[in-house]
Amino acid sequence: MSSLNEIKDNSGARKKRMRVGRGIGSGKGKTGGRGVKGQTSRTGVAIKGFEGGQMPIHRRLPKRGFTNIFALDWNEVSLGRIQTAIDAGKLDASAVVTQATLVEAGVLRRVKDGVRVLGSGELTAKVTFEVAHATKSAVEAIEKAGGKLTLLASKADAGETAA
Repeated sequence: MSSLNEIKDNSGARKKRMRVGRGIGSGKGKTGGRGVKGQTSRTGVAIKGFEGGQMPIHRRLPKRGFTNIFALDWNEVSLGRIQTAIDAGKLDASAVVTQATLVEAGVLRRVKDGVRVLGSGELTAKVTFEVAHATKSAVEAIEKAGGKLTLLASKADAGETAA
């Protein structure tokens, strides 16, 4: 058993950094690991997509598609995941399952644009849902288990009514 004043790192735990350009004897002297001559041996060179003056491939290829700025970022959660949370006692099956209760229970990490319930997994508990979206298989499974589903107006619906 060693004393507190004798504590030290394991050998090889801390490696001294290589000091380049400090003489031939250092092993990284003269050119400092940069090779000989040329553009990349000089300072201030950052050529990531540079192809020696040839048109870079990212400029030769055509642009494709677009990003829909109105697309919603759903919180997707499966019925199996919800049933697991109910079995573990994290979710109360008698209470209404909303986005806030799912985050509280640790099923979802953060609030996004709304919850979308997916039909994968098996739901045995009778649960009432208040969510933005649900797949057809999820709706069938919820009703089969004796639960209820209320679809909330999402941000997309609000935008359509305003237009």
